[in-house]
Amino acid sequence: MKPITQKNNFYYLTAGLVLMLLVAAVVEHYPGPLASIVIQASTVVMLLAGVYGFRRTRSRFIAGIGFLGIVLVLVLAGMFMDFAGLRYTHLLVLLAFFVWTTRVAARQVLFTGSIDLNKIVGAICIYLLLGLIWALLYLFIAELSPGAFNGFEQAPWTENFFPAIYYSFVTLTTLGYGEITPALPIARFLAFMEAIVGVFYIAILVASLIGVRLSEFQSPGR
Repeated sequence: MKPITQKNNFYYLTAGLVLMLLVAAVVEHYPGPLASIVIQASTVVMLLAGVYGFRRTRSRFIAGIGFLGIVLVLVLAGMFMDFAGLRYTHLLVLLAFFVWTTRVAARQVLFTGSIDLNKIVGAICIYLLLGLIWALLYLFIAELSPGAFNGFEQAPWTENFFPAIYYSFVTLTTLGYGEITPALPIARFLAFMEAIVGVFYIAILVASLIGVRLSEFQSPGR
């Protein structure tokens, strides 16, 4: 396996994200007492791929590992935290990491060097991260206000993890299947804001990156 660098880091991060989404789907299909642990373990894999892939210098890498260590402790202690009534803290930690990862990924995709295939994959990766950020926001709203969404069962957030992901990406891509619908104003606000972000992201950012990449291939110097 090739070492992770800034030339290929988005391949690994995207693979980690897809693995986490796949595991969440499998756990939803085959529920059981270990479902929460499996979801958290898959999240750890994604966290490792994200933090390791974005390192630039040794000092930043060490800082990233320190941050990751805190996140890992909280994730591995997730069941205890939920039992102790700290489920909001658990969700906020995951949300903070996804926002941080999206920010770092956007800086590399948008503000460094020429466009290559890794950056185009990075744009896809950011799109997946946006869907996950909104999924966690939906879970947080559902925890704070039971009944905020029609179609969500009244259950611990780990049991609604995949339904929230499913609803988030259905909204982000504006498919709008309708099995899950927002019932409260704040839930509806988040839903239409996600749809707006999803449409403009594809129309502007991804199209611009691909256009720049094609123009680089067609330039006389190549």
